Amino acid sequence: SLKMPNHTSVNEFLLLGITDIRELEPFLFAVFLIIYILILIGNGAILVIVISDPRLHSPMYFFLGNLSCLDICYSTVTLPKMLDNFLSTHKTISFVGCIIQLHFFHFLGSTEAILLGVMAFDRFMAICNPLRYTILMNHEVCLCLAAATWITGFFHALLHSIMTSRLTFCGSNHIHHFFCDIKPLLDLACGNTELNQWMLETVTGTIAMSPFFFILLSYFYIISFLLFKSRSCSMLQKALSTCASHFIVVILLYVPVVFTYIRPSSGSSMNHDRIVAIMYSVVTPVLNPLIYTLRNKDVKGALNKAMRKKLWSKQL
Repeated sequence: SLKMPNHTSVNEFLLLGITDIRELEPFLFAVFLIIYILILIGNGAILVIVISDPRLHSPMYFFLGNLSCLDICYSTVTLPKMLDNFLSTHKTISFVGCIIQLHFFHFLGSTEAILLGVMAFDRFMAICNPLRYTILMNHEVCLCLAAATWITGFFHALLHSIMTSRLTFCGSNHIHHFFCDIKPLLDLACGNTELNQWMLETVTGTIAMSPFFFILLSYFYIISFLLFKSRSCSMLQKALSTCASHFIVVILLYVPVVFTYIRPSSGSSMNHDRIVAIMYSVVTPVLNPLIYTLRNKDVKGALNKAMRKKLWSKQL
């Protein structure tokens, strides 16, 4: 368990949230509550369908199920606390609570970034090695890839949460954010934060950018393979349609992350960081199910089948 260092005089933090205008808070509460419910319903539906429909028991949908599970957990790390703060005058979070929130936010966020790289690898194998795909991407391989993804994310976050918990906080306890993140906490820390800053830019930068370049490389190979090897327009169209959903999700997650963590911190960027954080912690989890269901015949078919089944059983 994480113990608070003796030299730390701050034992709780004040989360200032996304707005200073108190009159806006009830409206924002309603908006973010609806978004959170949509995240739970949309991702929960994909999770149920992927598990229950035998036709979706393939690597692509196994990883999609992992993504939906991540999105539910990821939004649950920040949104319930944010909703609670909209309604309460006492917007505090304990030191340990803050470090736990920071840990799970970075654990699930970095796991999602790596998972998107794994999903690109799966598409590359399916399109470029169709005959060997089922042998190469068997159930054990998929389980190992998923486990490695979650474990890497966990230890990456553990590194940050231990390093942040060891910092000295002796001044202001006002966090200019709606959740505990590393950058706002580094702004409040007394003493030297150079190592923490270096870790954020180098380690987190590598965890974020490696899968991104791997995704671009995978797509480059897929498009090259289809253009020069198969020379089939229908095959190219089908493959690009499958990859488009994944690529939209990649852009939605990576662009805000690069903006937040790879730029150096500055006071003027605090409001900007809060807006960007809403993009990847709230907007991406709500859009992922829509992007995948609207662009995917199998998921749409399975959803319609499940809804027809439910209606049929109600009529009986």
